[in-house]
Amino acid sequence: MNVDNTLEIDIKVEVSHVAEQSDPEAHRYAFAYTITISNLGQKAARLLRRRWVITDSNGKVQEVRGKGVVGEQPHIQPGEYFQYTSGAVIETAVGTMEGVYEMVTNDGHDFLAPIPRFTLSIPRTLH
Repeated sequence: MNVDNTLEIDIKVEVSHVAEQSDPEAHRYAFAYTITISNLGQKAARLLRRRWVITDSNGKVQEVRGKGVVGEQPHIQPGEYFQYTSGAVIETAVGTMEGVYEMVTNDGHDFLAPIPRFTLSIPRTLH
């Protein structure tokens, strides 16, 4: 397999529970996540679309697709990063999210940047 290390995108995630928007009696658990997308490669890239798979601990799956992120299609130069915060609501106190960003270089090369699975969890639920 040929690996193109000119297209190295690093994705980091920080998650927090949003208690004031959650209602456990109504099976509503809100989470905020901050994503940092760093371009560690040698080519500029634009984030065109996103695809998320959100799974709660009951096995309920939500799939979310859309253009860009938070209303933007950021163009990330080599050595730069783009950071944004968004949110998700699930029916259980614990769940996971994972996905992929569809990206394109300035010269028209489409590629996928996988978003590693991360956990959504209210405090003191997981050890």
